[in-house]
Amino acid sequence: MKGWRYVRDFSFIMFAALLLAFSYHIFIFPNEFAPAGLPGFATMLQYLFNFKVGYMMFIINIPLVIIVYLMIGHKYAIRSAVFAATFAGMLLVLDYVDLSMFLYKTENSAVLAPIAGGVITGFCYGIVMRRNGSTGGTDLVAALVQHKYPEYNILWIIFAINAAVAGASYFVYGFKIEPVILCVIYCFISSEVSDVILKGFKEAVKFEIVTDQPEEMAKALMENLHHGVTELPAVGGYTHSNKTLLICVVNKRQIVRFQKVISKFPGSFAYLSNVRETMGNFTRSR
Repeated sequence: MKGWRYVRDFSFIMFAALLLAFSYHIFIFPNEFAPAGLPGFATMLQYLFNFKVGYMMFIINIPLVIIVYLMIGHKYAIRSAVFAATFAGMLLVLDYVDLSMFLYKTENSAVLAPIAGGVITGFCYGIVMRRNGSTGGTDLVAALVQHKYPEYNILWIIFAINAAVAGASYFVYGFKIEPVILCVIYCFISSEVSDVILKGFKEAVKFEIVTDQPEEMAKALMENLHHGVTELPAVGGYTHSNKTLLICVVNKRQIVRFQKVISKFPGSFAYLSNVRETMGNFTRSR
């Protein structure tokens, strides 16, 4: 079972690397803008000197992976190395593949390329990070900096690198503001999509109810919504009377049914908050 999990994880990582390489050739290289992170600097070098991004990715990632392996951990380093090697290798292989029928060259709508590329990049990032790996480059640099200085926020490190890429693209692509805007759009879209992938699609709603009828309400909630209820003792700050706080996590489509239940208990008070992902023993009841 453990062996199968490793095969599955590395298959997903290699698929993500392959997909990202296709995305670079189809949406990024033809449209004269730099993507996020260290690959963005590599893309600008390719534009200026025709030095292939694939070779640059090998040069950048080999020392980074070795340092991460020694300083942080072998599992994270190996999975990152698999992605980086597959991505760099496929970038070089695709240089010799005719992709002309798939290339998207922005003419009337320049934002479509960074939007499409950002969605694919964010998807790939999320897939790899959910499997305890990284896409190499920027992620490895950020991980090393945070390992050395734990007080640093890794998001600010990545933001600083992406900001440098966006700023440099102004000078590289003919002193034009459009490549900067396209880079920012790409970074934003990829970040939002990877965030969704990492946090998952298993959204739910958490209700917290203050009541003096805990047993009756808990029973009604479990019978109607088929979800468990957690009870905590509470004291009213205004009346100083003893209350009970009930916590119940339900599916979003069960909100109306929850409202019908609580309406049968006058004097009870409830509020809700969104739950981005549920884990463990949570059944998606109808």
